[in-house]
Amino acid sequence: MNIKIRNLSRHPLPEYASALAAGCDLRANLDQPVTLGPLERAMIPTGLFLEIPAGYEGQVRPRSGLAAKHGITVLNAPGTIDADYRGEVKVVLVNLSNNAFTINDGERIAQLVVSSHAGVVWEETTELAATERGSGGFGHTGLH
Repeated sequence: MNIKIRNLSRHPLPEYASALAAGCDLRANLDQPVTLGPLERAMIPTGLFLEIPAGYEGQVRPRSGLAAKHGITVLNAPGTIDADYRGEVKVVLVNLSNNAFTINDGERIAQLVVSSHAGVVWEETTELAATERGSGGFGHTGLH
């Protein structure tokens, strides 16, 4: 799939880290480093502007290494980039650790997955088909 992109950052286009990777890395586009204290959040610009085709969305997801090693994650994960959005892609990062963390220009801060989605036409009803699960909610199947 081809997607039009305007790159106003100082960095290369998003890249896949391996041949079978689902997400490509997004990089911070910063004039100066941003330090997130414990529980602080910030919108980090990427300098990228996308033209995602109709029927698709961009999903901004955390990078597992930042999350596991430093407690840095995408606050609204996954963040959605709609097909009609033309503004700069920014990543809402949050520091869930007890230590300050500094984000530097060019640092890989998130992943972008492009995925198809279906539009929905809601059909109101008074009854839904029965299933084995029924209305069992969170944790209804037990701990294991």
